[in-house]
Amino acid sequence: MLYDNFAMLTKRELLIRIVKLLKDDELVTKLKYLPIEMRPRNKKPVRCCVHKDRYILKHKIISILGFDIVDEEIDLIHLSEFARMAMANKNTKENILSVVHEACSACIQSQYAVTNLCRGCEGRPCVMNCPKAAISFKGGKATISTEDCVSCGLCQKVCPYHAIVYTPVPCQDACPVKAIDKDEEGIEHIDKDKCIYCGKCMQACPYGAIMERSKIIDIHKTLTHPNKKIIAIVAPAIYGQFNASAGQILSAIKQIGFDDVIEVALGAEITASKEAEELQERIEKGSAFMTSSCCPAYTGWVNKHAPLLKPYVSDTRSPMVYAARYVKEKYPEAEVVFIGPCLAKRYEADSVPEVDYVMSFEELGAFMVAYDINVANCSEKDLNEGVTRYGRGFAQAGGVRAAIVNAVGNGVTTLAIEGLDKKNQALLKTMVKKPEAQFVEVMACDGGCINGPCSLAPLTLAKRQIKKVLDQ
Repeated sequence: MLYDNFAMLTKRELLIRIVKLLKDDELVTKLKYLPIEMRPRNKKPVRCCVHKDRYILKHKIISILGFDIVDEEIDLIHLSEFARMAMANKNTKENILSVVHEACSACIQSQYAVTNLCRGCEGRPCVMNCPKAAISFKGGKATISTEDCVSCGLCQKVCPYHAIVYTPVPCQDACPVKAIDKDEEGIEHIDKDKCIYCGKCMQACPYGAIMERSKIIDIHKTLTHPNKKIIAIVAPAIYGQFNASAGQILSAIKQIGFDDVIEVALGAEITASKEAEELQERIEKGSAFMTSSCCPAYTGWVNKHAPLLKPYVSDTRSPMVYAARYVKEKYPEAEVVFIGPCLAKRYEADSVPEVDYVMSFEELGAFMVAYDINVANCSEKDLNEGVTRYGRGFAQAGGVRAAIVNAVGNGVTTLAIEGLDKKNQALLKTMVKKPEAQFVEVMACDGGCINGPCSLAPLTLAKRQIKKVLDQ
């Protein structure tokens, strides 16, 4: 498992330890020891003291178990009791994302600040160019009034010594839809009416304070139930996560205990076919353009922030839905677990009856470590028939566009958009009046699904690995 920072490492270590306790049937009896084991007294604390570190770990554990962490009464409940409630299916909650309040208290409000590089120059272009007179000089150094500053950034641009820096709140700065804001106590809150579950905030937080809802308890219970069948449907992005063949990766997942493992690329083939037909029909009816619909973060953005684009979004369902329908037809009594890198898939899965649970790649990695499964040593599992490199290529940016071109032909103009930053949001909105292509692929993550917020491999490595699989 690869790590981008120590906060991510802590989260994944918690996942591994919890899965190991589940595997050994020791969750209720030994969960309470995790904060102490991970932050012993002889280990230098991350924050002010070992007690705060342990308190934060407890809250993260509660979130992983599937409980919300907004109510202060959770401090009165022992971890062992949370474990019992989780095993008794009492861990349902509405929020997909939760903020661990004690971990989210170190970031100051976004602002511009003057560093000690300021030379107190005679030119003082910062003062001359500030539109709000927010800059003054004291003791020969510039200071910025936070009450008057409007964060225009002009002072930073004109300073000859680069002495002015911008200090953002990482999660707020990363959020493309301004769904996060601090309350009067300095704690971040996520507005569900604005959030599109792209996961950017979760990736950006340097304290690991933003946690997603987990269903590993329910998945484990079904995996170990003697009379239940459970099928994994795996997103094509999985092929960018491990240095192994596609067959080995699917075989490793099956070893966790799934009765069968189906490629979501099978659903991608259906999506590509139906979307190509829909595109041709729309063009014949005079529609200027159509966008893809397989990214739930993008469709969430349209629904909540750009309703003018709704008529131009494809009505075709995502590959996850079509793959799940295939499983339900083949195994009517089975429970379906979608395994992918996408936080927004948790939101999408809540709205479709075909998918029972969502497991992230991070959670999958925890299961593999806990079950001592080495992907590179696994035997080859047969891949699903009828899946082409176009279906498996859905995972990378440009993959959907390539599949549509393959199905329709080169006569259709296409465009691929990666990420939902301000520039791309503005571009999409202007297409209503000035379309740049007949088919527009939109993915909320730069690089596509292989760079989803719950991925294991960094983008550069994922690109190389998935290319290797597609070229086989």
